[in-house]
Amino acid sequence: MKISSLFSRMSIPTLAAIVIGFGVPLLTVNVAHTQDEAVTDGNEAGMAMAQATGDKEPTKADTMAMAEGSAAGGDFVEYDPWESFNEKMFWFNREVLDRFVLKPAATAWNFVLPDPAQRGIHNVFDNLAVVRRVVNNALQLKFAGAAKEAARFTINSTIGVVGFFDVAKEGFGIDQSDEDTGQTFGVWGIGPGPFLVLPFLPPLTVRDGIGYAFDVAMTPYIYFIPWYASIGSTATNMVNERSLNLDYFERVSESTVDLYGAVRNAYLQRRAASIRR
Repeated sequence: MKISSLFSRMSIPTLAAIVIGFGVPLLTVNVAHTQDEAVTDGNEAGMAMAQATGDKEPTKADTMAMAEGSAAGGDFVEYDPWESFNEKMFWFNREVLDRFVLKPAATAWNFVLPDPAQRGIHNVFDNLAVVRRVVNNALQLKFAGAAKEAARFTINSTIGVVGFFDVAKEGFGIDQSDEDTGQTFGVWGIGPGPFLVLPFLPPLTVRDGIGYAFDVAMTPYIYFIPWYASIGSTATNMVNERSLNLDYFERVSESTVDLYGAVRNAYLQRRAASIRR
């Protein structure tokens, strides 16, 4: 039996147990990421294209990836058999979690901290995701990418003051080679399975949800700090990412008629394109 076929036959409670039961305790409390990331990741599940590109305004590479996914023909399928459930979770993440918790906190954060400080905090957390990127580059036989990530971490952790400044990119021209476990599964031939939206998490496919749990397990600092410090760091990263994109999220939300459909389409296109690259 193909793994992708197995994914499609799982019940929603089973999948929720796998993704939440494994991923969330390790992440501790990811109240609304990723990006990708994952995104990235970023970490709020209801703000359209920004969510689909890792909780940040799409870069040129993201836009090109989504365009490639749109032109991919048979490689790109919007498989959403749990649409009714997903739409309810999407509404909850957007209209409850984001509106009453995340957005107010991010607005206050934005008032207190200037943009350069927010960018620096983003860079610190991004720098700490090096293990995920190195491992998945290596698993995909992208050894040049793994070497770049190791070099970036060394430079940014020293000259860049624990990653606050992206000296590797700005000073040495070493761009990030971002890969995650969901992409690795895709490269290995595992199908995405159904589209899935769960509370507190960004939109995923079943494959990417399981991959996300592995990615969280490759976050080094969660094993060396107390649980409450992990909660605090996760909350800080989440609010900071939302604060960096307040205006962008508003523009997308106001200009998109079918927000759920836009998120699903953009996310699936980007993931399909990123796996082919």
